[in-house]
Amino acid sequence: MTTLPVQLPIQEALPDLIAALRSKGRAVLQAPPGAGKTTVVPLAMLEAGLVTGKIIMLEPRRLAARAAAERMAETLVEPVGQTVGYRVRGDSNTSKSTRIEVVTEGILTRMIQSDPELKGVGAVIFDEFHERSLNADLGLALCLEITGALRDDLMLVVMSATLDAEPVAALMDNAPLVTSEGRSFPVETRWLEKPLRKEDRLEEATARLIETAVAESEGGVLVFLPGEAEIRRTAQRLKLPAECQVHTLFGAMDFKAQRAAIQPATQGRKVVLSTSIAETSLTIQDVRVVVDAGRARRARFDPGSGMSRLITEKVTKAEATQRQGRAGRVAKGVCYRLWTKGEEGGLLPFPPAEIEAADLAGLALELAAWGATTADLPFLTQPPSGTFSEAQNLLQMLGILDQDMRITEHGQSVARMPLHPRLAHMLAIAGRKAAPLAALLAARDPLARSAPVDLALRAESIADLKRFEQTRPYQVNRGALHTIREESKRLARLAQGHGDYSLAEMAALAYPDRIGLRRKGDAARYVLSGGKGAVLDEADPMASERLIVATDLDGNPREARIRQAIAISEPEIRALFGGQIQWQKTCHWSKREGRVVARQQEMFGALALDDRLWKDAPQEDIAKAMLDGVREMRLLPSPAAKRFLARVALVRGAGHDLPDLSEDTLLGTLEEWLLPHLAGVKTADQWKKFDILEALRATLDWPQMQLVDRIAPAHFTTPLNRQIPIDYSGEHPEITLRLQEMFGQKTHPTVGNTPLKVTLLSPAQRPVQTTMDIPGFWASSYTDVRKDMRGRYPKHPWPEDPTEADPTLRVKRRG
Repeated sequence: MTTLPVQLPIQEALPDLIAALRSKGRAVLQAPPGAGKTTVVPLAMLEAGLVTGKIIMLEPRRLAARAAAERMAETLVEPVGQTVGYRVRGDSNTSKSTRIEVVTEGILTRMIQSDPELKGVGAVIFDEFHERSLNADLGLALCLEITGALRDDLMLVVMSATLDAEPVAALMDNAPLVTSEGRSFPVETRWLEKPLRKEDRLEEATARLIETAVAESEGGVLVFLPGEAEIRRTAQRLKLPAECQVHTLFGAMDFKAQRAAIQPATQGRKVVLSTSIAETSLTIQDVRVVVDAGRARRARFDPGSGMSRLITEKVTKAEATQRQGRAGRVAKGVCYRLWTKGEEGGLLPFPPAEIEAADLAGLALELAAWGATTADLPFLTQPPSGTFSEAQNLLQMLGILDQDMRITEHGQSVARMPLHPRLAHMLAIAGRKAAPLAALLAARDPLARSAPVDLALRAESIADLKRFEQTRPYQVNRGALHTIREESKRLARLAQGHGDYSLAEMAALAYPDRIGLRRKGDAARYVLSGGKGAVLDEADPMASERLIVATDLDGNPREARIRQAIAISEPEIRALFGGQIQWQKTCHWSKREGRVVARQQEMFGALALDDRLWKDAPQEDIAKAMLDGVREMRLLPSPAAKRFLARVALVRGAGHDLPDLSEDTLLGTLEEWLLPHLAGVKTADQWKKFDILEALRATLDWPQMQLVDRIAPAHFTTPLNRQIPIDYSGEHPEITLRLQEMFGQKTHPTVGNTPLKVTLLSPAQRPVQTTMDIPGFWASSYTDVRKDMRGRYPKHPWPEDPTEADPTLRVKRRG
């Protein structure tokens, strides 16, 4: 075997790493960018004779996997496929003599599911684990379970550049932590002097910084941008010397174009505009300069909408360090950052693990196939329970899991396909004919954003590009189309079903929760079968379709924008999902109409395919629906009901055992006390006229009612034997009545031992005195009131001694 290169920093850490693996069979290796861990460690393990079987090394990206295999084979002076080979989606190069196999992360999961003992595998290396991909987290959890139950001889190595390594070492049963210090070459960092303004476009600012970097430095330039669109717009704005050769690098490119970007320039100077694909495991030759635009694009999954959306946000410190290290791989370098040194303190330390933010349908399927729950496996980060539950619900909808969350026979077939469960489900049912659509739905849109959303247009371009370009005025991305066609060939070999389905039916198989029904009166807005809302551009030709399948949405949780869809007919929906379509009779409160609406609806999920009035709806159902209207409009108690509530509150506040009749409690228990009394009430107007007093009184039993009447009586009986309601809502119980009606009252009225607050009115019903001492009023203030009132109301009696006068509500007799 060829001697390993000694000039790389990782070489100094190899003795400790080999010793750790000999003693514990596992280790965590922390080595900064450019240390050489990816291409040196597997060869060192092989040379040391640690492993009898294969060494499997995981890489997060296909390009990195191929490049790592090629570099190791070059070290051994062998072609790829002998001692060192690779296996990625859609391509492999291995042989019987292969001892080191570099694979992308999802392939390890497939290997484990098909052979839990990993026969013939002696070690698994997780490279670039700091990226915290979902497949890497799952792969490590599965490998740890295998070593604990089946293969205690299986070696495990986790390698990372910027990871917080101690938690990983602890997860791996306190595996030895080996650290390699220093980069190959130093990198100078240069920041902006002033922060970017809000009006500065990212592409324009990045282009200016690239031009500065080219003018001030030497060697190849690697530029980090968040996505393909930003790469293309930046390239259009660049004004560079003629010697500069501009290359692009992103995941959707074909491998040949990707290789051209990472190869050394044959002449002149190379400038590579790349996404995060170039952050790890990839040495782009000639690079001495890094320009970091400071943005990263990540997928975020919203469990409420069941949709993922790509967001662009600031890089983390770990990502910035990783990118900076690219400049020091082959020589002394310089890194230009599109932010100020002061802004660096505001960066988050690490990006979130994919398991915290991604669609977890694939994970839920893998765990079901493994026969485990999330709690059964040693995950470094447990998946969010809400997102995981949504994923399981989707798998149940697709028939992949049963009601007990166990994998079905259909689910076993789906699990064997290296695809998202939606697409694998579609292939398992529709067969080879669905392969082009599965490849299309899994790939980048081959048509420009300006094209209509119609999925059928994309299918046309795949089937016959020449005819499409002759008959359609839409630009086609030939690179993306080529990738889709190649992937379609691979998927056709995996397809199992043999059904004869239309394009729309196949799309509906993959997205049963995204079948959309146009809202009444709105030609651009849809309700989806999963219950969420979606909107189309009003100018799009599909905006007038009654029924669609939305295959691509932007993930907005309030109302997702439809980016790709296909029209579907109602007979097609019934043919696919007839068993799930059922008539439902519903009564619900309509806030817009201000009434209870009773309907019979033929429902598929949240879609009402047919909608009719329910003319003979039971009164009990109407009353139950009316409760929602009551909650919206609140209780609206009459004056008498308010007084009753105040009496009960007073007695309850004095320590007596009475029910809580506060408004919040009453609104929370409407079914218990109000429902039996709501017969005939089904509109807002009827509710406003409804008196809840009797319903409130029914909440008290006979002894409780007697207690309230005794301690807080409802009325005060006047000297005329007329009953006046007592108001208990204020600080003191209060009555209001005409002054003349109290003639002859020699004591002050009370409730128990509490004096009533008495408001005395003039004949015109205006307050003339408020008192809590009637005898005192007669003896003092009454004289002044009498003088004033006699002049105003001469027809009414104003005796000098009111304590001896008869109470009255009448005027004086004539004569």
